[in-house]
Amino acid sequence: MNSNPSHGFGTRAIHAGQQPDPSTGAICTPIYQTSTFVQKSPGVIVEEYDYSRAANPTRKAFEDNIASLEGARHGLAFSSGVAATGVVIHLLSAGDHVVLCDDVYGGTNRIFHRVFQQMGIEITLVDMTDLDATRAAFRPNTKLAWIETPTNPMLKVVDIAAVAAIAKERGAITAVDNTFASPYLQNPLSLGADIVCHSTTKYIGGHSDAIGGVLVTNDDDLFKRMKFIQLSEGAVPGIQECFLFLRSTKTLHVRMDRHCQNAMAIARHLEQHPKVDKVIYPGLESHPQHAIAKKQMRGFGGMITIYLKGGLDESRKMLEKVRIFALAESLGGVESLIEHPAIMTHASVPAEQRAKLGIADNLVRLSVGIEDVQDLIADLDQALG
Repeated sequence: MNSNPSHGFGTRAIHAGQQPDPSTGAICTPIYQTSTFVQKSPGVIVEEYDYSRAANPTRKAFEDNIASLEGARHGLAFSSGVAATGVVIHLLSAGDHVVLCDDVYGGTNRIFHRVFQQMGIEITLVDMTDLDATRAAFRPNTKLAWIETPTNPMLKVVDIAAVAAIAKERGAITAVDNTFASPYLQNPLSLGADIVCHSTTKYIGGHSDAIGGVLVTNDDDLFKRMKFIQLSEGAVPGIQECFLFLRSTKTLHVRMDRHCQNAMAIARHLEQHPKVDKVIYPGLESHPQHAIAKKQMRGFGGMITIYLKGGLDESRKMLEKVRIFALAESLGGVESLIEHPAIMTHASVPAEQRAKLGIADNLVRLSVGIEDVQDLIADLDQALG
């Protein structure tokens, strides 16, 4: 029951980082619900285990599993996606500069601008689909380029290899938030990124029942630095959450295939709907970065953004009428969710920035689940009236 990098994704998803329990033969990694570990002699510990904030066998199994899925040597798990993001920013010092993708999750925007900027981190927002503008945004003191692709909520697709190459030329680290794609659809390390970040709450968890985050890297020095911050800050996930994430990665490839199939069918349907003004989905030929998505992704994901004909009233009516889609924040679960970014997930983004990005009152974001697609289409049709 071993797994190695040459195995296919599904095999690694089920087996990587895990062995049957040596004492019982249990096929699932046990929940090591313990805060501390007995030492044979002062300072003599079994493997790396002395205190669960530093390391825990259940968490280690999950960290190794997700690292394998991203093609990485190292994985680190955290209590949330923004906790993982904060660790990357902690690699910087006051006076360092960040080139930040302009369209990112609202919590990412908030932690950069309202937590770390006041500590002396300089930030430039840039549309990373414009490589000339991206190149011009770098400064002599730029230490980090933060990419999110596909972006949230506008689903812009950034050419990871191109931006990573620019950052490397300037001596900066490239980090990629890969949450929307998941490791099944996109592997940024293979495209030149140094660090990959996930909110494991989303597709990796996949069941809307656990919150967490993860960082992966192939760089030994970056791993040691981030591991030290993980230990020192202590924003680690609970062991129950790690167990749930390990359960979920076993079906990630199966779930993502269905997310992608359903989303493509719904996107094509909504393109023809008389109440919909515009559909944004990387799998559609109408998407401005469709060619880049085809080049760097194995599928186009389960997220769709639409502009309704009308304004806030029309959006509110539609969101209040859905029956299978649930009006809720978050995404990536087996159940379909729908939300209003301007009021909900991106309310913390300044209004001027929302307007520049196109996060308008008639913008609605769909997280397409794995239900029967005809039921989902019927639900959207009745809600749109």
